[in-house]
This record gives sequence, C-alpha cells and structure tokens, in this order.
Amino acid sequence: MTDFDLLVRGGTLVDGTGSAPRKGDLAVKDGRIVAVGEVRGSATRTVDATGAIVTPGFTDLHTHYDGQVSWDPDLMPSSIHGVTSVVMGNCGVGFAPVRVKDRERLIELMEGVEDIPGSALAEGLQWRWETFPEYMAAIDAFPHAIDVVTQVTHDPLRVYVMGERAVAGEPATDADIETMRRLTREALEAGAAGFSTGRSDNHRSKHGEWTPAAEAGTRELAGIARAFDGLSHGVLQAVSDFDMDAGEDRFDPEFDVLEAMAAGAPGHALSISLSQRDMAPQQWKRILTRAEAAVERGMKVRVQVGARGIGVMLGLEATFHPFIGFPSYKAIAHLPLAERVAQMRDPVFKARILAEKTDAVAGDGSPIPPLADKLLGRIDVVAMRLFRLGENPRYEPSIEDSIYGEAQQRHVPALEAVYDALLESDGHELLYFPIFNYTEFSLDNVHTMLTHPLALPGLSDGGAHVGTVCDASFSTFMMTHWARDRARGRIPLERVIQMLAADTSDFIGLRDRGRLAVGQRADLNVIDFDHLRLTRPRLVHDLPAGGKRLMQDAIGYRATFVAGQSICEDGKLTGARPGRVARVR
Repeated sequence: MTDFDLLVRGGTLVDGTGSAPRKGDLAVKDGRIVAVGEVRGSATRTVDATGAIVTPGFTDLHTHYDGQVSWDPDLMPSSIHGVTSVVMGNCGVGFAPVRVKDRERLIELMEGVEDIPGSALAEGLQWRWETFPEYMAAIDAFPHAIDVVTQVTHDPLRVYVMGERAVAGEPATDADIETMRRLTREALEAGAAGFSTGRSDNHRSKHGEWTPAAEAGTRELAGIARAFDGLSHGVLQAVSDFDMDAGEDRFDPEFDVLEAMAAGAPGHALSISLSQRDMAPQQWKRILTRAEAAVERGMKVRVQVGARGIGVMLGLEATFHPFIGFPSYKAIAHLPLAERVAQMRDPVFKARILAEKTDAVAGDGSPIPPLADKLLGRIDVVAMRLFRLGENPRYEPSIEDSIYGEAQQRHVPALEAVYDALLESDGHELLYFPIFNYTEFSLDNVHTMLTHPLALPGLSDGGAHVGTVCDASFSTFMMTHWARDRARGRIPLERVIQMLAADTSDFIGLRDRGRLAVGQRADLNVIDFDHLRLTRPRLVHDLPAGGKRLMQDAIGYRATFVAGQSICEDGKLTGARPGRVARVR
C-alpha cells in the first residue's frame, strides 16, 4: 500500500493564489490534492518536477466545442496547452435544445458564425438529445481528456421555442419568454453554468441571415435572466459590436440592453467580450468605462480579453488567402497543394495572376466574411499587417517585419510580396493577419486590458474558426509572452497563473479547482517554464468528412493531470480520459 496515488516532488509551486512561487511537493489521493509543501510518504507514481513549475490546470472560459464534444474525446488544441476545463456555449450559438427538424438550421448557424465546416458537423454530431439536460447527459456519457462546462445558448433556445418566428425578426411574446425562462432554469438546475447571447452584426448564418438572437429586445433578455432567481450559481455572457446604426451612435443604448439583462439576474455576473477594433479604436475604453460604472452601482460585470491580436492566418491550405478570388487561381484551386504550388511558381502564371483583379469571395454560402472583399481592395494596407509566423511564432511583430515592409525593401508591389510569401515552405507557409487588438502595431492596449481589475483572460474560440484561427494556445502565450519574454510591461508569472486558473474557475463557478490547495481537485500542470514555447501552426485533416483545422503544439509541458490522471506528457496525449461534464451548482 502506498500513501498517495501521485507525488510531484521538487517543483516550483505557482499555486494560483497570486502568491510568490515557492519550492515544494504536492501529493494526490483519489483525484484530490491532499498535501502541499514538504511531503513525506510513498506514492504509486512520483514525478520529478525539478527545474519546472507546478501550476493548477487552466480553465478556458470561451470555447466553441459544442459540436466537437459529441465526437472528439481529446479536445485539442486546448488539452495540450495546460487547459483542464473548457467552457462551451458562448456567443449564443450551440446545439441544444433542438428538434429534429431544426438540426440543419443550427449547423448552418454554427458554420456561419464560428466557421466550423457544416459537413464535419453534419457527419460528426451524434444528436442523442433534444432538451438541454439530455445534451449534458449525452456528452457526459462520452469520456473526454478534460472537463467541459456548458452554457445555455440563446439561438437554439429561441428556435426551439419560437420556430420560424425566431428567424423572421419577430419579437418574442410573453409566453415565448416564459418558456425560454423555464427551459433555461431547467438547464441551470441540471448544472449548466450560465446563459449566453450574441448581438454581433458579423455573426450570420451560412446563408448570410441574421442570427435568431441578434435583435432580441430588452424584455426578452431580462425575462430569460429571471431564470437565475434564487440560484447560487450562474453567469451571463454576451458579445456585441456596439456599432453605429444609420449614422446613429448606438453604444449607450446597446450597453443599456446588456445591463438590463444583467439586472434581470441580480447577484449574477455578466461578462462582455472586449477588444480593440480598427473601425472603432477607442470603443474598448468606452466599454471599460461603462463596466466600471455598472460595478460602482453594485452590478457584477467583467470583460473577457484576448491574450494577443485577434486575427486570422492566411495560407494556401487555410480557409482564406488574398488570391482566392483571382480567376487564374480559381482555375487551379481544385488541385492538390503540390500541383498548385508548381503552377504558381511558373513565371508566366505568376505574371498573369498579378495582372488580374479579384472577384468577390464573400456572400451567401461562403465561409469568407464580408470584410474580406473590402480588404482585398486595399492590399497595400493589408500587407502592412501581414506577417510570417515562422517556426517560432511572433505575435507582436513590428511594421518593418510586415510583408509590406519586405516589399518596400525589395522594390516590388505588395501583392507580389504576398504571393511569394505564400509559396514558401512548399505552400505550407501561414501569414498572420491581426484584425483586432493591433491598431498601433503593438500589444500595449492588450496589456492595459489584461491588467484591468475587471478583466478575465478568454476569447480563445477553441473549436471555432478552424481554418483561420488557432488562439486556443493562448494559455501558453500568456506565460511565454506576458510573463517571460516581453521587453516591457511584463505580468508576474504568479499573476498570469492566477488569471488562467483561479480567476476563470471562480468566475464560472468551479469552486473545486484553480488552486494548489488541500481539498482541491488535482488538475495540475508540470511545465518547463524556461523552455516553454509555441510551434508553428499547422493544418490537420482530422475532422469528420475530411474537414481540416489549424493545430498548434507547444514544447515545455512535461505533464498535465486531470483529477490526478495524466492526460498529456511531453506534449502528447496519453489516451486517459477522466474528463466529464463539470456541473456547476
């Protein structure tokens, strides 16, 4: 007989409380931490953590694994970046509750809003549910490497209750609202962590339609929020553009709507997505000002902040690149990558395509956002913010490092420099294009957002935008960039770990994790912090129906444990699947 199931010896404990790192041991029994500090005794397994930091597992507040969770036990890339709990059901899109006749509609919504291939969803989704509690039970019966947390999502809820009226722009009736409130309450009592809604103009279905919840009124949102009455758990989540409407500044009226929703659930927190957008570069400051004012009045409002520029990766294998609408490229787009690259390297082909104009690439049925057509008409401007990621990705490059800067040095048009860059690495090269959070070509504003007292790290979008984005690696980036490598404005490592583990777990209601303390769940990371780094993102074809997605690995994670079981060692999953639905109570 041994004293412990697991003993982690000799590491530097970064315990999630914000306290200074300290040397120590940690012991685990029956999935819980039972001793921290100088530990004596024997263990079934002992891990030598000398030279490494030991941290709590991380909780990612903002993912979109809602469909993937029904067929994929691994939930990569989150599970290989120290994340041990993921929160799904953000931005109002999801797959429950649902009637059989509405399944395709929900797939089209997710495909349009979150750029997840509809063919992969159609083939992969198991649909062993109708109600939300049945959805939770179905995914709980399918073991995963890490825990998943659910939220009720406004779009499927509205479609389930209102049918075609939900997508016809009609307001919800009192009876509709009461039914949505009742179903939300049912899900919360089953352990759902909250309710989310999406109010972004950029969120459309596959066919360009508004999302069902996009124009929901104050009465509807506040009515649904009453589902939280008397509960000790539950949060609200919203994404909004706060944009102009026919020239009218809609910022304050829109924020009023979100505050009214939060007021419908007094004592429960609301989180709002926060980023700097080029078209409204000061808007993020207005959001913080309104959030601060709401908190001063006794409301619980937080902001979810990305760790770096929020953008897309462009490449010949990715969903989008600048030549996708050029006639000559469209003629070869069906060819395998190697054959496309060979054609594009031909000087005659290159001269012809560079003399062409692009056709429109966005529109109904296209995964390309409408913004892309505008950008293609301003290639010089776009090239100023196009960067090679390289083998050791840099997410805070200077304008001199841009493709435009290279074109200036080579004395060639920006479009030609982009063309040449896409052909590097035999066509596997990815170009990083930060759209949000990079207006001034630095992450100084992100630093201000991240260090704000109302901030929560998030917006990884794990499971979404699979052919353009791979921000589920944000936890690794938080440690390498913000706690170690940035020349100015570093955030102490103990604070970064507190943000990734304790702050996020506390917010969503997971009180049993997030700290290295006796009695806490043994969700742990052992990390070679000095050598931790991200690798170049890559395309993998592992989605159902042959779908592809971006994957990004990390070097430096010695081990990740979920409830005391090793799920990842040296960056590779072990096959252990202790993860279940974490029901919040």
